[in-house]
Amino acid sequence: MDINIKISKKVFNDVYLPYLENDDRYLVFYGGGSSGKSYFIAQRWIYKLIHPSRCNLLVVRQTGDTNRRSTFPLLKQVISNWNLAKHFKVNESDMRIKCLLTGNEVAFAGLDDVEKIKSITFENGELTHIWVEEATETQEADINQLKVRLRGGKSKKQIVLSFNPINIQHWIKKHFIDSKLATVCFSTYKDNKFLTDDDRKALEDLKYTDEYTYEVYCLGKWGILGKTVFSARAIQNRLDNIPNPLKIGYFTYDYDGLRISNIKWVNDKDNGYIRLYQLPNTPAFTEYCIGGDTSGEGSDFFTGHVLDARTGEQVATLKHQFDADQYTRQMYCLGVYYKYALIGIEANFDSYPIMELQRLNYPKQYVREAQDTYTGKTEKRFGFKTTKLTRETIVTRLIEIVREHCYLINDRDTLEELLTIVRNEKGRVEAPEGGHDDQMMGLAIAHQIREQVVFQSEPIIVNPQYHFNVERQREAQYDYGEEIVVV
Repeated sequence: MDINIKISKKVFNDVYLPYLENDDRYLVFYGGGSSGKSYFIAQRWIYKLIHPSRCNLLVVRQTGDTNRRSTFPLLKQVISNWNLAKHFKVNESDMRIKCLLTGNEVAFAGLDDVEKIKSITFENGELTHIWVEEATETQEADINQLKVRLRGGKSKKQIVLSFNPINIQHWIKKHFIDSKLATVCFSTYKDNKFLTDDDRKALEDLKYTDEYTYEVYCLGKWGILGKTVFSARAIQNRLDNIPNPLKIGYFTYDYDGLRISNIKWVNDKDNGYIRLYQLPNTPAFTEYCIGGDTSGEGSDFFTGHVLDARTGEQVATLKHQFDADQYTRQMYCLGVYYKYALIGIEANFDSYPIMELQRLNYPKQYVREAQDTYTGKTEKRFGFKTTKLTRETIVTRLIEIVREHCYLINDRDTLEELLTIVRNEKGRVEAPEGGHDDQMMGLAIAHQIREQVVFQSEPIIVNPQYHFNVERQREAQYDYGEEIVVV
């Protein structure tokens, strides 16, 4: 059958035209609400269905029922608007659409029914295209399952994902956008020439009534819609002016079971987990402190934040899924590099790093006063103890710092995490489900311990205590090996 259907480019928003015939493996459409991206994607599929090249499309959302109220009527609307009804067969009960000109088909399914997805077949050829609408509702395992469905065969394959950006730490952002795995089209309501003046005004009025919602929902900036704790405006402004790390990498060292020596910096942009934003200053008055959060309950990462103790500026960060011993040694090296910085590590869930730093004879750990539950005496102990009271105190202080001095925070990952922190129904500050607060706590602790740097005139000398029979107690020596050189 000869096919002679011409579609004027005037029916499309200009921002989307470069992607009309794109055949890259992964194509992402995201941005603000009312940008017309979902309607364009529906237009794009109808455009492909009427052309002779094979296009058997599976449209998925997290649940199948939502397709009946969204994507299915959207495709039917395009068919109607383009006066193509006679060229399509629409099965309302099964939610199937078939182009009578080419034999290309559309099927709809929910990711909540994996077996149904596996059983979907087409009369003419194999599955070639998948559209994941509201992709931020999905899990990474869901998308991996869809990738499997597109293996094999001779036809060109493509997965299209569309969504409004909400959680700045969402796996889709890291997997498809930050990694540059996907071809990306970003758009906002400003790109939608079909919006009425009244619709446009209603969106822009949000600037004056709810600025953060305007930034996230209308302008498509990554964030989280909800009762955020930290100033979203301040964070967004800082994210727009964030510096690049001077160096990314980690430390290597020699370790004989008793001490660490021969510390060296290794540049490694691909696998590094320490980011340096400022190198240690040479003036003698410059001192540093490091706040650390261990991978404890509700946390998946070990973190560290180095601050200039004088200004409070974040000069380096550490974040990784270590074993506790590896984390401790990297913190040791980081502390030595930053002029024997005062180190304060959370003592709640894992006391190993604190005890190990003591055993390694690190000279400056944060000291707190604690009451012995047996003797009732007040004792000095290392590490920062997080309680309901102290957590509230340090987080409140960090809220003020972010609001008034957000320019002191240089690390993008830290800022993006802060943007997701919310208050639960009981008013407790926490990460959203599936999120993290590791960076927040490490940074909050770092700011809390700064005062001890200011008032501490001499390093805390710790007598080494060894807890293993194979080790012998030795005299305190502060030989930290060769000078650390960052190359």
